[in-house]
Amino acid sequence: MNMVSFPPRRSRGKVHVPTVTLAHGGGGKAMKDLIDDVFVAAFDNPLLASLDDSARMDLLDLAQYGDRLAFTTDSFVVDPLVFPGGDIGRLAVCGTVNDLAVGGALPLYLSCAVIIEEGVSVDFLRQIAKSMAATAQEAGVKIVTGDTKVVNKGACDQMFITTTGVGVVAAGVELGAHRARLGDAVLVNGLLGDHGAAILGARGDMALQSPIESDCAPLQGLIASLLNAAPNIRFMRDPTRGGVATVLNEIAEAAQVAIEIDEAVTPLRDEVRGFCEILGLDPLYLANEGKIVAIVPPDEAEQALEAMRAHPLGRQSAVIGSVVAGEPGRVAMRTIFGGRRIVDMLVGEQLPRIC
Repeated sequence: MNMVSFPPRRSRGKVHVPTVTLAHGGGGKAMKDLIDDVFVAAFDNPLLASLDDSARMDLLDLAQYGDRLAFTTDSFVVDPLVFPGGDIGRLAVCGTVNDLAVGGALPLYLSCAVIIEEGVSVDFLRQIAKSMAATAQEAGVKIVTGDTKVVNKGACDQMFITTTGVGVVAAGVELGAHRARLGDAVLVNGLLGDHGAAILGARGDMALQSPIESDCAPLQGLIASLLNAAPNIRFMRDPTRGGVATVLNEIAEAAQVAIEIDEAVTPLRDEVRGFCEILGLDPLYLANEGKIVAIVPPDEAEQALEAMRAHPLGRQSAVIGSVVAGEPGRVAMRTIFGGRRIVDMLVGEQLPRIC
């Protein structure tokens, strides 16, 4: 491995006002102090320390993990910014880490760009940055570069975050929705719909005695175990906006296959089921932030399920259906009443600003 030299540690600025002002986005000392006090203090690592316009990673270091780079980006505009089970900072890290991991990559590095509304509390900004740092450590990634912009009051809703991730895909890992085949099993790693229900509940429209917590979590560890147990896995996707129903429709369309799932074995929290019944929502379309949908060859399904259930984030994993003979692109559900219903792609938006 090449030896990389890092700059000597420099003195850091400090913010001495309680709220963010337009000066903190102006490029001068106030901006430097905000970046130092909030983001560098939270994300501190050698690659970030120089605060150059880009982070530079040694290619030999990356090559030890695989032979292809994975690259993804996502923006987060969730409302409210803090919700049961997480906040916008944890959500931003988990969302990008999971997008890399479901593609078969080992997540390594993230960038973080934050748009901040004038008037946001500096202490709240520190809270979100610390949450991001803790989640990055949990996920085994480093936040190595970023950007900060401040906009006039009313120009955004407190804070928007964009995270971009880089990972490495090991040789031999080939995943794609088009790879689904007749007989393949459809697996999920636990209770569905918690994130969407948690966000709606946190908005205060429903007085819940037992608040539902988001499932927001980084899944790289569970996915590594799954890839080891089922090396010929066809495809993985994290069912965020649009939920499990949308992911299954994307798979069915890409592979030109039919998929059938079973309502009786699809894992749902009783509170989420009741929540959806009251509001007329379908839990299959609710967002998840700590779940995957995996398409696994039938001869590897059992060991895949065992590997998922052995992980703390997969103890309630289940095989919820399979790829079947039928109309290409069609997804159906066997209901608990013995009938079948079509599960279409989500049209419109059940819950805006959930991630």
